[in-house]
Amino acid sequence: MLLRQLQAVEVRPTTTAHLAQTMALLELSVLELHEKIEAELSSNPALELIEGPFCPICQKPLIDTLDCPLCSRPKNLSGDEPIVFLSPRDDSYPSYAAWSEEEEPESSLEERMVECEDLAVYVFRQIASELEEADRPIAAHLLTSLDEDGLLRTPLIEIAAYHRVPLNRVEKVQRIIQYADPLGVASSDPRQALLIQLDVLAQTHPIPPLAQRAIEEGWQLLLHQQYSTLAKLLNTSLAKVKEIAEFLGKNLNPYPARANWGDLHHPTPSYRAAYYTPDVIISLLNNDENAPLVVEVIFPICGKLRVNPLFREGLRQAPPQKLEQWQAHLERATLLVKCLQQRNQALIRLIQTLVKRQRKFILEGDAYLYPLTRASLAQELEVHESTISRAVSGKTVQLPNGKIIPLAKFFDRSLHIRAELQEIIASESHPLTDTEIAELLRARGFQVARRTVAKYRAMEGILPAHIRSKVKKPHKSAASTP
Repeated sequence: MLLRQLQAVEVRPTTTAHLAQTMALLELSVLELHEKIEAELSSNPALELIEGPFCPICQKPLIDTLDCPLCSRPKNLSGDEPIVFLSPRDDSYPSYAAWSEEEEPESSLEERMVECEDLAVYVFRQIASELEEADRPIAAHLLTSLDEDGLLRTPLIEIAAYHRVPLNRVEKVQRIIQYADPLGVASSDPRQALLIQLDVLAQTHPIPPLAQRAIEEGWQLLLHQQYSTLAKLLNTSLAKVKEIAEFLGKNLNPYPARANWGDLHHPTPSYRAAYYTPDVIISLLNNDENAPLVVEVIFPICGKLRVNPLFREGLRQAPPQKLEQWQAHLERATLLVKCLQQRNQALIRLIQTLVKRQRKFILEGDAYLYPLTRASLAQELEVHESTISRAVSGKTVQLPNGKIIPLAKFFDRSLHIRAELQEIIASESHPLTDTEIAELLRARGFQVARRTVAKYRAMEGILPAHIRSKVKKPHKSAASTP
């Protein structure tokens, strides 16, 4: 029994270190992973890189190709099943920054820009048209004070005092921000965020009658699942309270930034962090639209990373004063090599499923995005949702048309609705109001409120109906005049 206990004590830290290292590597972009490996190679003599083209998975040498004939072999040649493999690209991968203006026109370069931005910029872009000029510094102050959950912990009275404005003016700006995407952002606490989300949800969906009271009066009871006490407080049955709790859990999120912006401790970085080098490259096999998609998951080194066998052999003859340090080097190198392999396998599995689901979006555009959440994908792959968030965070994808987008865009549940909205406005005979657009979207199967239409319209940079009506469209005769 004592031996078993000692073994358990020894194994548990190793397992934890292995998992922590794998998760840390999984969240790194291709550029960050390159820096990590280079730093470890320069500081750890137990780690060795054999230069040359090797398959990052099976470690076999590659001849005149970046894809391993064994590891990149498709299960079948149907158009739905993508061919996914690790591509050992390094400095051989052309950087868009190295292209001259003659080789790459400015307009094309703009199309290739990564569309990432931080939460503050994302929200401010939505609400800018609703703010008065004098209120924009207040909005900027509120948005740059958000914590990693998307909540505003700074008291409003402090912000009002800083800008020397009445408190109700700051509250008005906060209210505008709270109804932007993600809903409830800049709320003072999770309870307030839930009430904002419930208010918007009630415009298009039926909600349990006592849901609002449950949040307002019994938030702490809900949080700690004290349903019996909450049932007495609301003067209702235990079954009704459980129904309310289930409804709130499925439809609302007390931490707005977690819903659309990755894991709690890993918010999406700005586009500058991954401007030129994509993490995943998608292309069509033989440029045939009916052929499988070819997906290269970039591995940032061209060579075989391994534990140096000479160092392992020399450890037996290590001087006593160096033995502990050398053993630490060996353990760290062994752990890194193993965790890199596990990271690569997890990323390939995720990308395989994601590209298969989003094939039409990849080839045909935003209107064909398949509604997908990180939670549903995590359930399908039988992993924790935080694993999906780490794998997606900060990664970028180059589509077959050459455009680079954030991988998180594959989970943007509003993208196909915004594409429909753009189509409706592009074909309108007269400027449609947000209410009219909401009705047309409902007729097409999208249950959205007028307020949501206004938000999506602002996100797409489309002016309100009363302003669009003042913009004169050119006559056909004028347009056809050379």
